[in-house]
Amino acid sequence: MPNKRKELPRGAGILLPVSSLPSPYGIGALGKAAFAFIDFLKEAGQKYWQVLPVGPTSFGDSPYQSFSAFAGNPYFIDLDTLREEGLLEQAEIDAFDWGDAPDDVNYAKIYQSRFQVLRSAFQRSRHRDTQEYRAFCEAQALWLEDYALYMALKDSFEGHEWLRWPEKIRLRDAEEVEIWSGLLEEERDFWKFCQYKFFEQWDRIRTYAKQNGVQIIGDIPIYVALDSADVWVHGELFQLDEQRRPTCVAGVPPDAFSETGQLWGNPLYDWEEMERTDFAWWKARMAHSARLYDVIRIDHFIGTVRYYAIPYGATTAAVGEWRQGPGMKLVKAMDSAVGKSKIIAEDLGALVPEVRKVLKQAGYPGMKVMQFGFDSDAQNEHLPHNYSQNLAIYGGTHDNETLVGRYVENLSKDSRYAMRYLQVHRRKDIPKAMVVAGYASVANTVLYQIQDLLFLPNSARMNFPSTLGGNWRWRLVDGQLTVELADWLRGLTEIYGR
Repeated sequence: MPNKRKELPRGAGILLPVSSLPSPYGIGALGKAAFAFIDFLKEAGQKYWQVLPVGPTSFGDSPYQSFSAFAGNPYFIDLDTLREEGLLEQAEIDAFDWGDAPDDVNYAKIYQSRFQVLRSAFQRSRHRDTQEYRAFCEAQALWLEDYALYMALKDSFEGHEWLRWPEKIRLRDAEEVEIWSGLLEEERDFWKFCQYKFFEQWDRIRTYAKQNGVQIIGDIPIYVALDSADVWVHGELFQLDEQRRPTCVAGVPPDAFSETGQLWGNPLYDWEEMERTDFAWWKARMAHSARLYDVIRIDHFIGTVRYYAIPYGATTAAVGEWRQGPGMKLVKAMDSAVGKSKIIAEDLGALVPEVRKVLKQAGYPGMKVMQFGFDSDAQNEHLPHNYSQNLAIYGGTHDNETLVGRYVENLSKDSRYAMRYLQVHRRKDIPKAMVVAGYASVANTVLYQIQDLLFLPNSARMNFPSTLGGNWRWRLVDGQLTVELADWLRGLTEIYGR
């Protein structure tokens, strides 16, 4: 019997990363545009806003490779809000070049400018004297000081990953950590200030969403980045050698996305050590995620049951081996930590019997992607007539082409079957019919990228897996979220009981 307590109520939502919100300052933020998007969701009858991971991004700009599994991205701190608080002058903000294209994130320019502006706000702020700041630091003590020192050290060592730091601090010699903590006190305070402001603004957004009947679906990658405070501080929880270098790293073998597989490069967990600590780190991570999100989507959930280990130093993911993960032991630990928040298991990929068994026992909604449904026959599990209720279904994810890109721009070989299935006579009608079919399906949760609801071409695609550079850049432009779009979506939610 499915666990009804873990199912999501029937509803619909939109996938839009925070970075993709409109903004005059180069990247989306937790300001007026975020509140306006929640207003749009309410008008459109939507129950969910799904975001991509909100952690601080590193080289490559991927939200799935973050300097911390707990910290928020300083890029998302709204500068207009800081100005309204008296921490910035408009002239200071306008003095920087935030990029010329309103529909694109120029990460190089953001990197050069954002922290200079935030440092100006930090210098003016009197947050250190407030009870609110002290309470925040106390509540986030498990990770905040380590993260702040880590970022301060990175700046001191010209941005190099911690594996290239001097040996004593790389290996976290206690005396060396104390010395550097003293030397970098002001820098540590800056990074804590950034986190304080991020969470202050995030909490306002989440409260407003809740007041308007919108739940936020967060997204957490199963693995953390090698270049992160998590691995530097908690090296014993990962598969590292005596010099704290990885022995094996994460990825997936060759599949539909890549002939050589995907070499992610993340360090793998030492699951035996995790279990010895009763999964304390994972419990803390899930409790922290539940503080941010109403629903937590765990990317590559199948890796908790069966994971792919690639020798460190390999150039592709073609060479590797499958190993066993903790399965239900970890599921029970996560369940104990998330409170009222719920979990979506991203279970895309080959599901072997042991993975299916854990998913059934866990009771979490799994995922289906409609784009994957038209390349075979009627038995394809990604086709709507094969859905079950306890699912989150997508037209496409951030890793896919847009629906227009796949079925209208390109002569996709599965377009003919898609037209027959959806009962349309022109390829250009496929994307809209796919949205309607998703809403009409029995699946409890239907989520579409905003690009696919706006019927945008592949120039609006978010990510090309296994490529570096040029990804995660697309943004909404003011005026794209129209009354007509809201009315159409609300009509679908009413017709199909969402």
